[in-house]
Amino acid sequence: NDIEAMNCLGVNFTRMGRYAEALDYFQRIEQIDPAYEPSYCNRIVTYCEIGEHDKAEIMFYLARQVKDDCPLCYYNIGSSFYARHDYDRAISCWQEALKLDPEYPQVNARIAGAYWAKGDLSAARRCYEAELQLAPDDSETLLDLGELLMDLGEMEQAGDKFCTVLEDVPDHPGAHFCLGELELRRGRAAAAENQFRLVLRLDREYPGAHAKIAEVLLRLGRRKRATRHIMAELAKCGDDTETLQELGRLLIEANQTRRANSVLRKLVKLQPDSATAQHNLAVTFFLMKKVDDGIRHCRKALKLKPEYPLALYNLALAHMQKNQFPRARRYAARAMTIAPNDEHIRSLTDQLGRKGLFSSVSRRLKGRRRDGKIRS
Repeated sequence: NDIEAMNCLGVNFTRMGRYAEALDYFQRIEQIDPAYEPSYCNRIVTYCEIGEHDKAEIMFYLARQVKDDCPLCYYNIGSSFYARHDYDRAISCWQEALKLDPEYPQVNARIAGAYWAKGDLSAARRCYEAELQLAPDDSETLLDLGELLMDLGEMEQAGDKFCTVLEDVPDHPGAHFCLGELELRRGRAAAAENQFRLVLRLDREYPGAHAKIAEVLLRLGRRKRATRHIMAELAKCGDDTETLQELGRLLIEANQTRRANSVLRKLVKLQPDSATAQHNLAVTFFLMKKVDDGIRHCRKALKLKPEYPLALYNLALAHMQKNQFPRARRYAARAMTIAPNDEHIRSLTDQLGRKGLFSSVSRRLKGRRRDGKIRS
């Protein structure tokens, strides 16, 4: 009946991914002492990890009935909202945690991540810098801020953050990975490849390293070698949807269409509400000459994301190939209203215009032939 020991076991089982055992210990604590707040607070994390966010919220409210001023509760439920892409509520919860404890570790960094996900890069930067004022040597925050600075186009400052981490930990694989990404964005393919290969020497299982080497090799036109690295990444990524999305894209670039199709079909099963996944799967069907399947998945992408110019472009192209010009023109026109400066969309629209003109002239000439009144 030692509830402290049970609580520690529950926390550690959650960290190990043994969620059923974790929940069992937390529930046993509740039966022994319903006023023991950590059994509710820690269950927020467990339910969040298994995607049962409604139950996570119930635990949050139960915890607050016992102890209304627990910053960890707000931190944990904020993570649940973040996992659901409800960034505003996540930020609100984490700000409450800061009100209760202005120096609570990693809260500013989590708020920064939510602002970044919302596209507010300036606010994200301010929050990362606030976190570093509390913990100047925090390597993860330094790396996150460096990646944000790359998105802001401040490459030199980004590199400084990565090098700061390496000054303390010269063999930090994450810092070398970020330096590889920096070199890739600068167009220095060889230097980027060296950094990513160093990452694999430091940590053979480092996520994303094989995929990045594949990206470099594709830029250099080395498709066979790139494919080997893509498959190595695929072998260890499991059901990680972001990685599957990236690997599907890389396989398309490597002309491995059937493999890309297989990967993206798996992704669509895991993430049926992803417009990008539906669209990329459509692309593989188009490349395999299965136009009707491609059209079907492109339409699914548009239902999920009506203003998706690339899906509209590909639908226009597919219907043009099927000689269904009125439909093709409608999709191209919609794409033009969304992305009027896109050269490919404009070129396709012009091409469809010429097709329409040719078809109408052809119909008039055929009619005149029957009347015997052909005129130039």
